[in-house]
Amino acid sequence: MKASSFLYLAAFGLRTILFRREDPILGTVILTDQCNLTCKHCSVNNLRGVLYPYARVRADMETLYAMGVRILFFCGGETFLWRDGTRTLRDLVREAKAMGFLIVNVVTNGTFPIDLPEADLILLSLDGDRERHNAIRGETYDTILENVRRATADNICFYMALNQINKGAIRPVCEAARDLPHVRAVSFNFHTPYPDTETLALSRAEKAACCAEIGALMEEGAPVFNLRSAFPALIEGGFPTPCRQCVVMEDGKLSVCGRCVDVPGLCERCGYFFVAEYTLLFRGNVRVMADMLRTYLKYI
Repeated sequence: MKASSFLYLAAFGLRTILFRREDPILGTVILTDQCNLTCKHCSVNNLRGVLYPYARVRADMETLYAMGVRILFFCGGETFLWRDGTRTLRDLVREAKAMGFLIVNVVTNGTFPIDLPEADLILLSLDGDRERHNAIRGETYDTILENVRRATADNICFYMALNQINKGAIRPVCEAARDLPHVRAVSFNFHTPYPDTETLALSRAEKAACCAEIGALMEEGAPVFNLRSAFPALIEGGFPTPCRQCVVMEDGKLSVCGRCVDVPGLCERCGYFFVAEYTLLFRGNVRVMADMLRTYLKYI
C-alpha cells in the first residue's frame, strides 16, 4: 500500500472513531448478475441476466467516489464476463484508479484467465480441496488452479465461504495459498444464509471450531487475510450490522453494506468477516485496530 493511501485511510478511521461518523469508505459496484456457474451457496446469480452498460457502471463509480468511497470492489455475477463494446474489466479497473480510488479489487470465480495486474487484489473463490470445491461449484477446481499458475501478477487472494460442505477443508486452502504462485493470502467468510441456502449455515459450535483451526494455521504461518481479534464476535454474532462504512451500487441503486440487507433477519446472521472487522474497527476496538494495521500492510 502506498504511504499516501495509508495516511488517507488512517485519517478516515480516526475521524470516524472520534466523531462517530458513518461515512462510507468501502464500496462495491455490481457489474453483472450473469455467471457461468450455479454454485450451491449463491442466490444472486443470473436473476436478471444482464451486463450493466458502461455508462451505468461509470455513473455508479462516480456516485461512490463523490460519497467518499476510496476502496472499490468490482463484483458480479462473474466480473470477467463484463464487457461493453471494446471495453472490458481491465478498462474499468484503470478508470477507477485514474478517478482516484486508492484500492481497487476484483471478485471472480477464477474460471477465466487471470490477466489483470492493474488490480490491487483479485479475490478468487476457492471453496476447499478438489472434492468439496467441486461439490459446491461444479468441476472447476483444476481449471481454477491452472489459471492461478498462469496468472500475470502476484495479486490473488483466495476467498472461501465456510459452510456445511467444506468446513473440513480449511487447511488445504491455506496450504494452496501458501504454495501456489501469484497468491498472497486466503480470506475466509462464514456462509450467510440467503433465502434457499439456510441448510448450509454453520452452528455457533461449528464456527468456533473453524476459527480455532484458522487461528492455529495462522500460528503456523498460513497467509490468512483476516483479523483474529474479530473471531469472537463472528462466533457469537456480537457485532453491529449493517456496516454503514460499506455500500453497494447496482444499476443505480445504493444499498448499505450488502444487496440483501432488506431480507428479514439476514443481517443478524451475517457471516462476512469484513463486516465484523470494519464495524469493530470503526467503534474504536483497539485490538482490531492493531490487527488490521499489521494485516493490511502485509497483504495489500
